[in-house]
Amino acid sequence: MTEAAAPVDELSALGTPLRKFRFAAAGEGNKQEGGARKFIQTAQQAEEYGYDTFVVPDHLGDQIGPIAALGALTQATDRIRLGTSVLANGFRHPVVLAKDLATIDVLSKGRLEVGIGAGWKADEFEAAGLDYDRPGVRLAKLDETLTILDTLLRGQECTFEGKYYQVHGVKGTPRPRQGPRPPLCTGGGGPRMLKLAAKHADIISIVPVTTSNGKGLLSGITLDKTIEKVNLIKEAAGDRFEQIELNWAITAIVITDDREKTAEMALSAIERGLHPDLEVDVELSVEEILSSPYVAIGTFEEIADQMRRVRQLTGMSYVGIFPTQMDAFAPVIPLLREE
Repeated sequence: MTEAAAPVDELSALGTPLRKFRFAAAGEGNKQEGGARKFIQTAQQAEEYGYDTFVVPDHLGDQIGPIAALGALTQATDRIRLGTSVLANGFRHPVVLAKDLATIDVLSKGRLEVGIGAGWKADEFEAAGLDYDRPGVRLAKLDETLTILDTLLRGQECTFEGKYYQVHGVKGTPRPRQGPRPPLCTGGGGPRMLKLAAKHADIISIVPVTTSNGKGLLSGITLDKTIEKVNLIKEAAGDRFEQIELNWAITAIVITDDREKTAEMALSAIERGLHPDLEVDVELSVEEILSSPYVAIGTFEEIADQMRRVRQLTGMSYVGIFPTQMDAFAPVIPLLREE
């Protein structure tokens, strides 16, 4: 377990110790953010705001390459942890990836968090001429990759005979600075992905269920659905559940003095199809919107109270913020910093 994941004394509704809050900002270096030239400035601003981690996604569209970008950030930042959210497993062989990740951990003096998933954007795989396997195969490949990374990122020799990857006596070098290895993060919304995460991960990211075309289901953003996923992870992880840090990303932040009215407006916009990344499969109430972990509406103090309630009811403590909302959320961080 990393030092940042050390629990505090209070117990959550799940009967497990609460962890201190941590906060992750993100950057893609795309045109909307000012391109690659402003990317380093964005990460430095996140560090100044007090975010604990700065993460980079992994897509083939308008964004920078995450491995090269993190290499630059090892020298351009001092304290903030550096991560991927998340690497697409099908883009790289795990042995080659382990070498790059270990190098980043050494150069950053032990600040790396390794986020990796099965890959979900079929159009990117197809455009690049890469195989986009059915879900079961992608999960099986990720299972093997996480096993290989676990060995190599400990600086140990790996011999592995899997269905998809075979490794013959490769030693993990350079030896990462963190011990026993940099933390592994994976997650998702479906039961199979969450069970796989419970098997391997130090940090599990809990996301709403998505459709086959990548849209999030509105029903998946509720607090009740989130608690269901946490309970699934707890059952699958067994004795190691208390060692796992739970993460989620807030998808919408609105600073306002009138939470209820703003929530009503948000529901109206959703019903009229003004949120193209959402598929409306249920009708939610204002209270369900306001209690959702994935929506933060209110004053800074009200949003801080909401974060406390989410943590108390779910055990989730590691809050992710989307790139365009890093500035808006920053004033909440001091309100929760030592909790």
